[in-house]
Amino acid sequence: MPELPEVEVTRQGISPYLIEQTVSELIIRNSSLRWPVPDVAQNIVGQRINNVRRRAKYLLIDTHAGITIVHLGMSGSLRILPRNTPAEKHDHIDLVLENGRMLRFNDPRRFGAWLWYELPEDAHPLLSKLGPEPLGANFTPQQLQAALKGKKKAIKLCLMDNHIVVGVGNIYANEALFAAGIHPQAEAGNIDIERLTVLVTEVKQILAHAIKQGGTTLKDFTNADGKPGYFAQKLHVYGRGGESCTQCGNLLSEIKLGQRTTVFCGLCQQR
Repeated sequence: MPELPEVEVTRQGISPYLIEQTVSELIIRNSSLRWPVPDVAQNIVGQRINNVRRRAKYLLIDTHAGITIVHLGMSGSLRILPRNTPAEKHDHIDLVLENGRMLRFNDPRRFGAWLWYELPEDAHPLLSKLGPEPLGANFTPQQLQAALKGKKKAIKLCLMDNHIVVGVGNIYANEALFAAGIHPQAEAGNIDIERLTVLVTEVKQILAHAIKQGGTTLKDFTNADGKPGYFAQKLHVYGRGGESCTQCGNLLSEIKLGQRTTVFCGLCQQR
C-alpha cells in the first residue's frame, strides 16, 4: 500500500505538469472505485489547476471551482503521459490537459478514489477529523503526549491512528519505533515526554529521508516518472522478522498487532 512518502513523491512528480494547466476533458472508463466516481467530477473540465497538495495520503488538485480528491488506495498510481496514449488494463481515469498531456489514474484493485468537492477541504468528511501532518510544525512531542493521555492502546496502533497523526503507516511506524528504542506494544499513555521527543524526531527524519530517496519500493508502486524508490534497501526492521537486528545482532521478533505485521528487537526495544 502506498504510504505518505510514496504519495508525497507522486505529488512532487506530477505537480510541475499540472499547475497552471487547463483541463480539457475528464475520461472515466470505470467509475467503480472505493467510492463511485461522482458525475460532478466533470466540473473540473475547463478549469485551470492552481495547485496540487497533499493532506495525509490524499492528493488535492485545486481549481477555483473546487477540488479533485485522489487517493491511491492499495495499488493506485498516477502517470503523466501524452494525450491519446492507448489505455491499458486498469487505466480507469484520464485527466486530459489542453497542452497535450494527461494525468492517468491506474488502479488494479480499485480501492482508490477520485472525488470532487466544492467547499473548503477541512469540511469534507474524509479530511475534517485528520490529525496533524507528521512533517509539519504542529506535530510535536507535547501534541503527541496530549493525544496519548490516558490511552492504554499499544503505541504502534496509536502512531498509525490518523486522528492522532496522519500518514505514519505500517512500514514507518515499525522503523520509527525501532529508531526510538520503543517497544511497539508499550502502553501509549505511559510513555514519558523524553521518549516521545525522540519518537517525534525519528518519525520526521525517517519520513523525510524516504521522500528524499524517492519513496519505498512496493510491488504495486512506482514513482510518477516510472522509476522505483530505493529506500526499501535501508529498512532496519520492516519485512525482516527472524533476521538479525542491525544494532545488536539479536533475532528480530514478528507479531501481529492490529492485524498488521509488526517487527521489533526485544533487546533494543524493551517495554
